[in-house]
Amino acid sequence: AFRDPFGIRPLCIGKIDTPEGTEWMIASESVALEGLGYTFVRDVIPGEAIYIDLDGNFHTRQCAPSASLNPCIFEYVYLARPDSTIDGVTVYNVRMRMGDYLAEKIRAETDVSKIDVVMPIPDSSRPAALQVAKRLGISYREGFFKNRYIGRTFIMPGQAVRKKSVRQKLNAMRIEFKDKTVLIVDDSIVRGTTSYEIVQMARESGAKKVIFASAAPPVRFPNVYGIDMPTRSELVAYGRTHDEINDLIGADQLIYQSVEDMKKAVQDINPNIKNFEASCFDGNYITGDITEAYLDALEAARNIANNEEDRKSDPSDFARSQLHLHLANGD
Repeated sequence: AFRDPFGIRPLCIGKIDTPEGTEWMIASESVALEGLGYTFVRDVIPGEAIYIDLDGNFHTRQCAPSASLNPCIFEYVYLARPDSTIDGVTVYNVRMRMGDYLAEKIRAETDVSKIDVVMPIPDSSRPAALQVAKRLGISYREGFFKNRYIGRTFIMPGQAVRKKSVRQKLNAMRIEFKDKTVLIVDDSIVRGTTSYEIVQMARESGAKKVIFASAAPPVRFPNVYGIDMPTRSELVAYGRTHDEINDLIGADQLIYQSVEDMKKAVQDINPNIKNFEASCFDGNYITGDITEAYLDALEAARNIANNEEDRKSDPSDFARSQLHLHLANGD
């Protein structure tokens, strides 16, 4: 096993003692080790190679002389399980801290006395939403319930499939929305597909006002370091102002976390992490070899694949989505 020299993706070591000797396990998240009875030993250092021979002997070597730790902050925001620990930081604690910072942003941008309830979008945003409710002194409610048999929508192939999957994945309980001003907290907004459908579901369930808060800043750029993330043109925040994004998702008000507070949420727990791979938020690709030409080529290839998936999944819905995109870009 080998961890990249920038330490972007997580990797950790676990071991278990058996009658036959010590067994080793390498995984991207500590929770995978614990679930199989292994004890967490440590994180793999950026640029470090791990080799375990057939006799169970553990070997390690540093292969990158100028390695540095720049963990992908989207792991803490969304990708990792909340009960995992990455580079000395428990993901659950980070998401709670993001909620603390987000609460202060909400307080500064809206009249919190008029908000009736705070609701998460299960499951990733739950820790942040709990802290927002606690900090603002507002009732916390679970208004959306999740179908466990539907996967994560932002990595699903085809816009038509994603739109249908949101409604299949979540069900809104009308009694929690009727005649209320609802503050909905989500972990992030990527394409905007989920956010738009969620806002519509809240209104259909009787909400008189919907405020949408994201525990992460606007996702404006694609990630090219191992996440199957949309290209620039697919991201709702790319090339759009705050108000334009809000118009597209249909909320009465949209509130984003700041990049600075998102990073502080991690550094509050582990001050030794000085830098992050946060390209999807700030457009800074730390490896230094990602060019505009590369992103253009990636986008062209991705668009061809996506259009084919949309045509296969629902030809009529594909046509409608293309018309919507054309009108939105025309504005």
